[in-house]
Order: sequence, then structure tokens, then C-alpha cells
Amino acid sequence: MERDAHYWVERLGLEEHPEGGFYRRTYQADEAIPGECLPERFGGARLLSTAIYYLLPGGGFSAFHRIKSDEMWHFYAGVPLDLHMLDDGGVHSTVRLGRDFDRGEVFQAVVKAGVWFGAVVCDPESYSLVGCTVAPGFAFEDFELACREDLLARFPEHREIVERLTRP
Repeated sequence: MERDAHYWVERLGLEEHPEGGFYRRTYQADEAIPGECLPERFGGARLLSTAIYYLLPGGGFSAFHRIKSDEMWHFYAGVPLDLHMLDDGGVHSTVRLGRDFDRGEVFQAVVKAGVWFGAVVCDPESYSLVGCTVAPGFAFEDFELACREDLLARFPEHREIVERLTRP
């Protein structure tokens, strides 16, 4: 039976995410790393690790954002998803998450801490269901949604992708 995005949103109990798409936390470590043992950018203790389901419907996008931890993406179901990254040096890279290794798709990809990233589903009529694991664990105070004007000022050479993956 072919599943659609609505099926997974309902079945997995997903809710809307501020960056776009839907998510639900599926794991958080019972232990935390004390703030004094972490880099200053965290400003306090963080869980050892967290994980979520994340569903992105076709036609939508995960807006450019960045977090203070590394984030690993894992592909589960649906169609391939393009994960776009802009690093501090202005380098734009794309990783395609999916099942077809012969076409360069991968099951997992890592976004390094502090890198701007966003995503789009390769087929606007479908969806991508992925998972994201963050260590040290995700906290919303570590999340920064990109401002289109700020990214355009910083990365004018990437106008097309910045305009595509930010909201006015």
C-alpha cells in the first residue's frame, strides 16, 4: 500500500516545525552534559543526544536555519530530499538523501554545527520522511532561523538558493 504524507503525519503524531514540515521528538538522553564541559556557544547544559522524525511534504521546504550542534540526517521513506548547506566560507553544497546509491543518493548526511542548512523534496507531488539526530542534544535556544536579507547580504552569489529556502 502506498503511503502519503498525511498518513505519516497522523501515524507518527507529527506537529508543525518552525522551519517548515512536521516533526516529533522520538528520543532524548536521560543524561546531560554540564555547561562548563561544553563550548561557550551553548551557554549551559545540554542533553547528550536527541532524535526526531521529520517529514517534509513536496512543494514545501525546510527554511535555512542553523544550530549549535552537529546534526545527522537519516532517510526513511518517500522520495529523495536535497539537503542544502552554506558554510561560513560561502561554499554551497548539496547532499541528496535517498535510496539510489547509483545516482549519488545516501542514507545519512551530517550538517556540521553552525552551518546554514535547508531542504527540499525532489518531487513536489510527494514527501520525504527522515530522521535527525543531534549531539549535544537539540534545544530550541540553539536554533536560528535565517533572515533572507541577512543571508543575501552575506552570500550574494547564492541568491537563487537563499531566496528559494527562506521566507520573505
